[in-house]
Amino acid sequence: MTSNWAAFTTAEPDLAKKVEDRFGSFTHHVLATLRKDGSPRTTGIEVRFLHGELWLGMMPNSLKALDLRRDPRFSLQANPGAGTDMGGGDVRISGRAVEVEDPATKAAYVKEVEPPEPFHLFRTELTEVVRTYVEDDTYLVVEIWQPGEPVRTLRRR
Repeated sequence: MTSNWAAFTTAEPDLAKKVEDRFGSFTHHVLATLRKDGSPRTTGIEVRFLHGELWLGMMPNSLKALDLRRDPRFSLQANPGAGTDMGGGDVRISGRAVEVEDPATKAAYVKEVEPPEPFHLFRTELTEVVRTYVEDDTYLVVEIWQPGEPVRTLRRR
């Protein structure tokens, strides 16, 4: 089961806000894709939250775009920032990336983002959102959301 960003925001608005704020704290993040042989590839990426979607834009024929065309599964890690502060927690989004070919959709994206052209544009279908943080200097807290399920919260001492 998958969900777009708008559905996640509707289902879990507090967690969605924290996740979006965490990604908004920095420009560059880390995208994990799968190579032809199935091994992982990590690369830097900028992401956008626009019109109820989480968008991934990429240079033409970049390895990450070719990976996603072949196998749409991805994991996106928010930039942790400098040092070990991790303000807002550690955030990861996993799912499937669907390439956008519709000229009107791409034009609307270009109007808002002004990316260098040409480019690949992918919208995301979420399968999991995870936020990990330390509470009261005592507990490691892990919040896990999956489509159709409420957030599960695990606390470890």
